[in-house]
Amino acid sequence: MNHIGIDGSRYFLKQRTGIEEYSYQITKGLRNKLNSQQVVLYVRKNQEIDFSLPENWKIKVISWPRFWTQIGLSWELLFHPVDVLFIPAHVVPIIRAKNTVVTIHGLEYEFCPEAYSFWERFYMRFSIKNSCRWAKTIIAVSENTKKDLMKLYGVAENKIKVVYEGHDNKLATHNSQLETQKKYDFKYLLFVGRLEERKNISGIISAFEILKEKYQIPHKLVLAGKPGYGYEKIESQSRVIMTNLKSKEEIIFTGFIGGEEKENLIKNAEVFLFPTFYEGFGLPILEAQNLGVPVVASNNSSIPEIVCSGLTATDEKSAVLVDPNDIGAIAEAVHQLISDKNIRDDIIKKGLENVKRFSWEKCAEEIAEVLRSES
Repeated sequence: MNHIGIDGSRYFLKQRTGIEEYSYQITKGLRNKLNSQQVVLYVRKNQEIDFSLPENWKIKVISWPRFWTQIGLSWELLFHPVDVLFIPAHVVPIIRAKNTVVTIHGLEYEFCPEAYSFWERFYMRFSIKNSCRWAKTIIAVSENTKKDLMKLYGVAENKIKVVYEGHDNKLATHNSQLETQKKYDFKYLLFVGRLEERKNISGIISAFEILKEKYQIPHKLVLAGKPGYGYEKIESQSRVIMTNLKSKEEIIFTGFIGGEEKENLIKNAEVFLFPTFYEGFGLPILEAQNLGVPVVASNNSSIPEIVCSGLTATDEKSAVLVDPNDIGAIAEAVHQLISDKNIRDDIIKKGLENVKRFSWEKCAEEIAEVLRSES
């Protein structure tokens, strides 16, 4: 029986962002799809798994404190090799299986270098370039990511398989049972994600200022997520704008939110803002669409691919797409969705239809197929 090893080091974090959520959902999804293989799930010390595993799965705790992947996981694979190794988050270990499969989520640091420290850019470029060289198969989360890998890193096309990230469409049913009372009893625009320069938070805040001054909208702006690179600048900008607006409560920072609180926050938003500078996929867009919230997003990277069923400019889009560098365009798009019910309802309807294209079940099945073919 073939052995498949899965890197679980980023799965079981309490505050999961995009890549961690991907890793977590794929692990859950693979449980019943690798029945004829022995599966080893490698985790860090003190990580807790909150779902059951089949009998053919076993957990291996690797307690190495630093450089977990390159030292701890490599050491384990040296003495206990596997036939296939799956790395769901970028970094392939130096010692690895001959048949290694890695998921690359995007090359944000190449397109938005100013949004990363020198060390972050160096580490990510070094590790991902090597991961592309060392892996036998690369899973790209979008056609755009595949194109970037081929263009920037010279990866052969036949080495890359595109498997879209998933989405839990069951949330739509679950949400009908949630309390309808809003945590915030006012109208608001919403961004959910890491609060950093690459996410264009400064642009969102500036667009919000235009909306308040030009259109006198009653809405507030809610920014939900962990602080990231450039957060101090973002926070300073928000203070200046709130002073200009003569209110200290127009922009709200919630910190990290998850689970039911996140669903409720998205569900009750007037507009979901996601005009970021680069996305490997753009999962928050689907989360908002699934909850019936209209989306304003960027017209760059993978986003047009995610919000429409085709890849051409003539395809109907399920979100209002704008140039993220055009603050006025962001503001106008939001105002259009707030003020024109027909346009708003049309975008919501298209969004609810769009999310049907994506599921974690489908994503896990396609990845399982890749892993089975390598074993």
